[in-house]
Amino acid sequence: MEKFKLVLLLISISITTVNAQDEGKKVVDASNPTNLYTQINTAFEYSSLKDGTNLYGMRANVQYSFDANNLVLAELPLLYNEATSAFGLSDVRVRYFTIVKRVMTADKFHVMAPFVDITLPTGNFEDGLGSSSFVLSAGSVYGFAASKKIKLFPGLSVVHVTKPGTDLIPDASKFSSTGFSAQANVSISFNKSWFLFVNPVMTMLNTDGAWNETWSGDFNLNHMFIPNKILANIGYSPNFTNKANTVKLGVTFFL
Repeated sequence: MEKFKLVLLLISISITTVNAQDEGKKVVDASNPTNLYTQINTAFEYSSLKDGTNLYGMRANVQYSFDANNLVLAELPLLYNEATSAFGLSDVRVRYFTIVKRVMTADKFHVMAPFVDITLPTGNFEDGLGSSSFVLSAGSVYGFAASKKIKLFPGLSVVHVTKPGTDLIPDASKFSSTGFSAQANVSISFNKSWFLFVNPVMTMLNTDGAWNETWSGDFNLNHMFIPNKILANIGYSPNFTNKANTVKLGVTFFL
């Protein structure tokens, strides 16, 4: 009888401990892009370019949150170019994101988040896997609520693109570009498990005195099928100006 009581006591303590751990876990709300979490996202993607080139591959996105207000991101793409039959690392992207203002109450929602973004020319341009230019960007996102289910995160940044590191780009190999980029990211929450990001982007770059305008976008439908742990998403990223289209299918693991 004493042994039986001891077993019941140990089981009771174990259940209490597990419940306490579950209650202490942070609730993940990924519909708010200014909520910073340590996570790993892997996505399979397909891109169709205007010259008929097709690219296939996988993009790993690793994010580490130092705390609730600071995060660093590294994006590692592995692509296959059908036209050149080349497979390898494309251009790597690194971003630092910080929250300098956060007001989240029942009737108010305001977030200010500056960032620095760098894309490295690690992909081979001759194989059709990279741009051969550094892309440097610095700006800020401001988040506010339009309603309980719709939040907006417009952003503005300064952009600098270094001159290409190859002579294979006609009429551009000796020029760099500087300008700005504006986004109007909208988050639409359907319920606790489903939400949608709609993000039109306009980029204006000045190259050798001439301004060039690029319109692109990003559309992502997300489903949190294991709360606080695993998120699935399907995305479509068109470049309307350059007539390129990318489709992605991915999964995110929150750590």
